[in-house]
Amino acid sequence: MSVQQATAVRTWVLDNPEDVRDAAAALAEGRVVAHGFGNFYALTFRPDSATVESVNRLKGRPEGQTASLVTVPERIPGAFDWTRLPEGVPWQQVRSLMDELLGIGPIGLRGPAAERVPGALTASDGGTRTVQVIAPGTRCPSHAFLGAALARTGGDFLAVTSANRSHHLTGSAQEPAHWRADGLAEEFGAGSGVRILAHADEEAARRRHPFHRPASVSVLSFHRTAGHTRSGLPALVLERHGSLSADHIRAVAANHGFGLVAAPHAATALAPRSYGLA
Repeated sequence: MSVQQATAVRTWVLDNPEDVRDAAAALAEGRVVAHGFGNFYALTFRPDSATVESVNRLKGRPEGQTASLVTVPERIPGAFDWTRLPEGVPWQQVRSLMDELLGIGPIGLRGPAAERVPGALTASDGGTRTVQVIAPGTRCPSHAFLGAALARTGGDFLAVTSANRSHHLTGSAQEPAHWRADGLAEEFGAGSGVRILAHADEEAARRRHPFHRPASVSVLSFHRTAGHTRSGLPALVLERHGSLSADHIRAVAANHGFGLVAAPHAATALAPRSYGLA
């Protein structure tokens, strides 16, 4: 879908430098910006507790739920405490694995959190303070927006979450993330306060990421391991089976000396949002 076909709520375009500046200014003022993120959309906002709580309410999630972290590629390593990796997991190999996955496209990476990561973006797992980085991959033009927003806020990190709502009243799982801006604008319209920075061409955005389904990212964790493979490789954990297939991640991990074990709840891949026949 081209920008010209989009709904009237969609006013900013990811490839337009002036629109990027306006979106970054809105985020710095406390607005939530829904923007192109690899081959789908995400909500990015300030990482302070008050804003995270506000976004959780907007989405229908518990106010205290942890948000994920997003930043430009060169600042991603600074989100992690590399001295707290599990025994037998070399940081150099994790870094090279991370770089290859980022080069392929959108990915989630969970590991020990650096001390300077805001508390609203961290969670404890087995006594380890962790952070979940959600990145659009190096092929996505959203890095211009993220860099501009970081310059405006004066920090290294922003908060991010999927562009969808949760059905907390029914207890059902959240809806799949949006990969079309018209559907996103319908769900988070003018009354929500969300600003939309859309892909200039959504079909082209999806073509840039041929290995990814238009769904929330797969999440690979390295703050703990799942033992070793039969060949003796340390096995990292796939915490969410999202847009990039487990088989693809397993093959990339093997290139860097790791195995992969899917957590029980990650056995089934996330399905992309369906927009019917529209």
